[in-house]
Formats: sequence, C-alpha cells, structure tokens
Amino acid sequence: MSYDVDALRACFPSLGPTARFDGPGGSQVPAVVADAVRRTLTSSLANRGRVTAAERAADRIVADARRAMADLLAADPDGIVFGRSMTQLTYDFARTLAKTWQPGDEVVVTRLDHDANVRPWIQAADAVGAVVRWVGFDPGTGELTPDDVAAALSDRTRLVAVTGASNLIGTRPALADIAALVHERGALFFVDGVHLAAHHPVDVAAFGSDFFVCSPYKFFGPHCGVLAAHPGVLAELRPDKLLPASDAVPERFELGTLPYELLAGCTATVDFIAGIAPRGSDRRARIVSSLEAVVEHEDRLRVRMEAGLLGLPGVSVRSRAKLRTPTLLVTFADRDPVDAYRFLETLDVNAPAGSFYALETSRWLGLGDSGGLRVGLAPYSTELEVDRLLDGLGRFVRL
Repeated sequence: MSYDVDALRACFPSLGPTARFDGPGGSQVPAVVADAVRRTLTSSLANRGRVTAAERAADRIVADARRAMADLLAADPDGIVFGRSMTQLTYDFARTLAKTWQPGDEVVVTRLDHDANVRPWIQAADAVGAVVRWVGFDPGTGELTPDDVAAALSDRTRLVAVTGASNLIGTRPALADIAALVHERGALFFVDGVHLAAHHPVDVAAFGSDFFVCSPYKFFGPHCGVLAAHPGVLAELRPDKLLPASDAVPERFELGTLPYELLAGCTATVDFIAGIAPRGSDRRARIVSSLEAVVEHEDRLRVRMEAGLLGLPGVSVRSRAKLRTPTLLVTFADRDPVDAYRFLETLDVNAPAGSFYALETSRWLGLGDSGGLRVGLAPYSTELEVDRLLDGLGRFVRL
C-alpha cells in the first residue's frame, strides 16, 4: 500500500494549522487510542482475577497489551514489563541489578545517551562501589562506534547502557555489533529505545539487547513505560516488592495496580501503527511493513529539510551520523536557538530549543547545557510543513 500522509493526519484530532516538529518530545495521539482509553475508564473493571467478569476484563486488557507490545518489539509477551515511565523502569532495574554487583565491578555508559540511561546507572554503581566507564562519540560526525564501546570493556564489566537512537542528534549506533562485544565479556546490554521505536522497526533479539525500554507516548500512545526482556533473564532478578504481591514474571517488577486504561491505549496504539501501510497476514508483519513505510517517508523529508538548512547562512546541523533518525539539532553562528524557537512559534511552527535531558551529549558537542534547536519529523509530517520551517528559519537568520 502507498503511504497516504493526508489519510494518516486525518486520524489525529490535534493536528491543525500548526506545523509540528516537536515529536521527539512526545507525539500527537490518534482518536482510536484516546477512544480506547476512555472506553476502558468507563467500562466495568476490578483488580485482576478470574472470578467476576470485571476481574476477567482487567486480566484480558493486561494480556492483550503484553501481546501488542511484544509484537511491536519482536519480544516474548511474558518478558514485557509495564511501568510509569522509561525513567522509572530504568531506575528500578538499576537498583535491582546493582544487588548483583561487587565493589570494583564496572558499568559502561555513553555521552550519546539521554540522562535516563546514564544517571540511574551512575547512582546505582556509586551505591555499591562499582566503577563507571564512559564512552564518547565523534562530535563532528555524531558517530558512536562498536570500537568506542570495546575500548571501555573489561572482564569486570557487568552492564553496558547504550541508546538505540540519540534523542538530540538522531545517531543510531550499531546495536547488534555492540551487543556481541558486550556478551563476549559476559555483561548485560541495556538499550534505551525510546527515540528509536518511534521511527524504525524494533527487534530486540536481533539487536542483542538483554533489556530494551521504550515509551509509548513517543509513538502515538499514552504516557507509560515498557521494558522488554527474555523471561529467563527476568526470573534471575529479585526486585524489591510487597510480600503479598505476585512473584511471577513479569508481574514481580510491576508495583501496585496497573493502569488498565493506559494499557488498553497501548494495544490500540500498536494496532494503529500496524494499519499505517499494512502488508502480511499477522500483526508483526503489518507493523514492520508500516514502519518501513514510515522510514521511507521520514527519510525523504529529512533529506529535503537538511538541504534547505545547509543553504541558510550561519546555520549548522549537528546531526551527521550515517544511520540516524529524522531528528536534527540546529545551531546558529551568532543567534540563540531559543530566539529561533520563539520566532517560529509566531509563525505557528513548533520546534523547541534545549538539550532535552541529553546533557552529556550537549556538553560533548561543546554546547553546554543549552543544546540547540531540535527539529524532529514524525510520520504525520508533510513537505509543506518542512517548507514552512525552512521559510521561517530563513526569515529568522535574515533578521
């Protein structure tokens, strides 16, 4: 099926005259997802169980959501853990994994990552006397290579945390190659897939990740977090939990009653993604074909946008990696990116400025904590919106 961006946009009640390049901070939500949340909130539900119809309905919602996220991530439904956010899940797993570390063990983090895949590991390591090893990246190209990671590994390495895609400059490291190096050392591989999952098909096994985390609100869904891991890996971990709470996997990692309405929204989100450009007989195949169409659409717009940006005087594009998402970080020779952000808003163009919690990345690029103007494409972005952005920035630099 051809990619019909106009038909896609018609599914989003919030899309109007504003040109939105703020998707990396959270996407807009289609009506079917909001309807699923509302329908669940107003339906007959109770705590999960098998006796009453309300209990069985809640149990069904959770099982459906695990299967949906497993299809999206090519994971095992029994290895899907839900949480309040990716940050909360990462903190929980950092504290749990740190129980298995000894003083002198090593944890590896990168300068390319969002702080949610950096600070939890640093703080967990500090709590038990483990050592933190840092991996940099090429600030000129934005590339973080397997060799960069290999230089930080040793026989004491216990965990390596790497982003699937930088939320600031879009760089996509070679996850499978990095995973092979990590596993050769007998360490675990934790991947922050929050930015990647919005723009590319995900296969946690192919990536070699032991843990993969993402946030549905980045790809049309509700605000919650999801972690995917092999059930056998989860079974070896002993998180803090209430005594009467289930010790089964994955429930032992889910604290308190799950938000059933948000999980119903997650299922609706995955079904929506599978319907963008579907090919194949099962949901996983339809997801892959749809996201492949998204990649093609977004990449075409990215090329158009980059060509226009590079033609503007005093404008630098900091996103240069060979493999990357359609997310560009723009800086100006003699202007504050915040001024560009505010100027574009007067033209009904949303492109925010900042470092967006990617503090280490911004600092490594020599931008301090300020970052730049982040321009992110989404599946519902159009050529007309790209042209509006370029026209607005052209006017800004000529002021």
